Amino acid sequence: MIWFFSRFIVEAYKKVRYSRLRKKHKTGGDSSIPDSGLMAEHGASCLPCTPEEENKIVTDLRNESERNLKEGNLYFVVSARWFRRWERYVGIDADKNLNQNRSSGSRHSNGVSSLGAERPGPIDNSDIIENGGDCDCKENETQLRRMLMEGHDYVLVPQGVWEKLHQWYGGGPPLPRKMIVQGVYHRNFDVEVYPLCLNLIDSRDESRSILRLSRKASVTELFQKVCAVKGIEQDKARIWDYFNKRKHAQLLVSNKTLEEANLQMDQHILLEQVDGHHSSRFGLDSTGNKLASVSLEPSRPSLTNAGGPTLSNGHSSSYRSNMYPESSVGLGLTEMNDGLDANSSPKKGEKGGALAGLQNLGNTCFMNSALQCLVHTPPLMEYFLKDYKDEINTKNPLGMHGELAIAFGELLRKLCSAGRTAIAPRVFKGKLSRFAPQFSGYNQHDSQELLAFLLDGLHEDLNRVKQKPYIEMKDSDGRPDEEVSVECWRNHKARNDSVIVDVFQGQYKSTLVCPVCSKISITFDPFMYLSLPLPSTITRTMTVTMFYGDGSGLPMPYTVSLLKNGFCKDLLLALGSACCLKSDEHLLLAEVFENKIYRYLEMPLEPLISIKDDEHIVAFRYPKKGMGKTKLVIFHRWQEKSASDYHKSGTKFFGTPLVTFLGEDQLNGADIESAVFKVLSPFKRMYSSAKAPISKENGFPTDGLDVQCSSSDAQTVEKAELEDTSNTDLSLPLLLTDDTVTSFTAFKKDTIFESGKILKAVLDWTDKEQELYDASYLKDIPEVHKSGFAAKKTRQEAISLSACLDAFLMEEPLGPDDMWYCPCCKEHRQAIKKLDLWMLPEIIVFHLKRFTYGRYLKNKIGTFVNFPIHNLDLSKYVMNKDGQSYVYELYAISNHYGELGGGHYTAYAKLIDENRWYHFDDSHVSPVNESDIKTSAAYLLFFKRVRTVSKAEKGEACQVTVIICREEANYIDEQAEQAPHVSTRPAVQLKGRLNIS
Repeated sequence: MIWFFSRFIVEAYKKVRYSRLRKKHKTGGDSSIPDSGLMAEHGASCLPCTPEEENKIVTDLRNESERNLKEGNLYFVVSARWFRRWERYVGIDADKNLNQNRSSGSRHSNGVSSLGAERPGPIDNSDIIENGGDCDCKENETQLRRMLMEGHDYVLVPQGVWEKLHQWYGGGPPLPRKMIVQGVYHRNFDVEVYPLCLNLIDSRDESRSILRLSRKASVTELFQKVCAVKGIEQDKARIWDYFNKRKHAQLLVSNKTLEEANLQMDQHILLEQVDGHHSSRFGLDSTGNKLASVSLEPSRPSLTNAGGPTLSNGHSSSYRSNMYPESSVGLGLTEMNDGLDANSSPKKGEKGGALAGLQNLGNTCFMNSALQCLVHTPPLMEYFLKDYKDEINTKNPLGMHGELAIAFGELLRKLCSAGRTAIAPRVFKGKLSRFAPQFSGYNQHDSQELLAFLLDGLHEDLNRVKQKPYIEMKDSDGRPDEEVSVECWRNHKARNDSVIVDVFQGQYKSTLVCPVCSKISITFDPFMYLSLPLPSTITRTMTVTMFYGDGSGLPMPYTVSLLKNGFCKDLLLALGSACCLKSDEHLLLAEVFENKIYRYLEMPLEPLISIKDDEHIVAFRYPKKGMGKTKLVIFHRWQEKSASDYHKSGTKFFGTPLVTFLGEDQLNGADIESAVFKVLSPFKRMYSSAKAPISKENGFPTDGLDVQCSSSDAQTVEKAELEDTSNTDLSLPLLLTDDTVTSFTAFKKDTIFESGKILKAVLDWTDKEQELYDASYLKDIPEVHKSGFAAKKTRQEAISLSACLDAFLMEEPLGPDDMWYCPCCKEHRQAIKKLDLWMLPEIIVFHLKRFTYGRYLKNKIGTFVNFPIHNLDLSKYVMNKDGQSYVYELYAISNHYGELGGGHYTAYAKLIDENRWYHFDDSHVSPVNESDIKTSAAYLLFFKRVRTVSKAEKGEACQVTVIICREEANYIDEQAEQAPHVSTRPAVQLKGRLNIS
């Protein structure tokens, strides 16, 4: 009977709640609300759920989907704008991806509690779709707008989540997408948001259609779809790769994927019928002659050029076992996109560079920019224009079986032999996508990330070490740096020996010092490029309210000026200087939100960019001596007079929580109450017939230092405190609370508390406390920065490349996620790290770290970096004083224009033979003045070492010069061979300089 009545009450509540929701959303067209109380699958009710129930159901479905990842799983694209409204409704922070999953009780930009948000209307994807109707196929699907960003424009939800959301809210339209698997070594799951779009041209009637298939669909599936759309039998259909509206290769029915067939987004394919009854101008070449109806195979370079023979069809059913025979390397890579042969020799006068552009295959400007810089690297160009087949390492498990190196080599050869004809790097992109799935698809990426992968991949593909020996690393143990560095470089070369190591790799000295035991560890590590921070000159004004954790003074706001890209340690130093912090005192930073401590800023390397202008930051000041391990946080509540604003308890939190530390090992309730009295003591009201109350402005004293430091006032306060303490029975309306500050327990003075924990208490302010203490000091603390109309905007000043290098080599502590294991302490420590350059390579690449990634946002630094074009002297930065000259000259730049997540990449490169700079903007190549290549878009800087003649070589050269002056020009080689003290190399160099033949 009890069960029956309980069930009856629950059903009655559901009907009442259901009718209210129906009435609330009657004008919103919420067709998802059912007309009956039937139970849906999995036992879930079709009636509207509470926000908490919806959140739990969706979370469970997402977790289940994560546990069962597999190819072919269905996901749905949902507008991020609508989805964030739903997240606010169910209590999820809309910015959780940037704010690191703040709890449901966390704040929002609009200041409205998530549980107070309105229920969203039907799912609305109208802002992320484009008009359909451009597809002749039966499945006339609605298509996504191009260039959308996940997380910003849309979110992906598993099929089960979509079904629930659609059941609750209706709307749409549905945008299903399948999960695919990418990668050779690391199989990555990826939802294919943008399927491959192909433009089909029918040669019979010149009609055009758009087909959309997965990149992982087979050529056979393409044939089936084309034949179904065009009503043609498959054995009579011939489909051509019609990239750039030129026949490149006939597509043959096979299991090869469209990605492996190098088909690109939005490219053309050509359909022909071969029954002899249909002909078209598409079957004719530019002269009107009929094109041969044969399959165009990739060209087969000889073994003396770039490797072994080409596979017959470029496809193998077993990649690892059949691709590479014992005595040769399979190519299958020659690009027919441009009609050029990879074996063509560079045109005369172009061996020092290439003037061919690279076609954009769909957001591939990042790749084109990095490739142009590498292609115009003189030693790399010289290497790949020669025969490098013997150095291709097909058995390196860390490499790509030589495929990446061969693809890059062939692309370089084509660029050098194409003149000014733009090349479509389709094969290279296909190889890149296969081995680095992060660069697949058609999204924008980072040219530096591509460069890092490409250099490492080329090194492993060309590693001369076939069997890497095991080498145990040794610590320096006080040995001379010269000895340790040579040993480390020898060990590195024993496992890594390639043209990339020869050209790009240098060595730096890394010093770690344990902050506890002062243990010093020195290692010498190789580097391929240097990522330089950009020190900021933009300042930021920040206001922080300081409270005294020991109850020795009134709170006081301090305004300090800091570098915008600084860290919390910089803020602490500035505050310490402003408030005359003593050496035996400590500051603790915290953010206050909704009258609670939202977070503590305890990490010294926490970037200031994580603190927003509208936040409220406080600092608690303590003496180091006597600070115990137990932290006590005191919250404040009072009874609201307006019943409409009551919480469940009938009270409301107000003011800033106070934080103090308790030093006793064993604590009881009386100790906590005494601590509360102590921190409240500065807020006691002082009334005197002879003296007016302390003057305040905005809740704070007009001169906080005078109030805190006046000896007479301090004595008066101290005397009053002693009198009150001796004459008053210690009693405060205190409660204990939990971490969420939602449940409360009675406070007893004889309760024993364990030391070392965080205790939280709530003080309920009655009329007595409000009469005794001035609570205005706890309220209305200022924001970090109050922007106004007269606010002066600071401007970033230009910085030099040497300033970036100095910042890179500056001593700094390791981050909390990068702790060092100290062999003496036997624990992980946040060691102090110092980097020094020890040995520099022939080619040095500087990566300017323009993109910053904070906890809450991503940003691009558009600072102009003033870098030299000629005579960059790095000698003063090199610790190894080996007598060599480290003077460099700029030869290439990778530029990024625009903001993060979009923008455009280009490149500047210098043709050595012409001694002239060119601008490479995808397919477009144009000359540029050397004075114009310095811009704030510079992202990657490529420098080559300027070789100078040593003292010994200078002496040899002088002797050869005398011979040239006395004798015939053809006498020089003979004398160079006969004289043991004259080297042939400088003689030949001089011969070339003097144009002697």
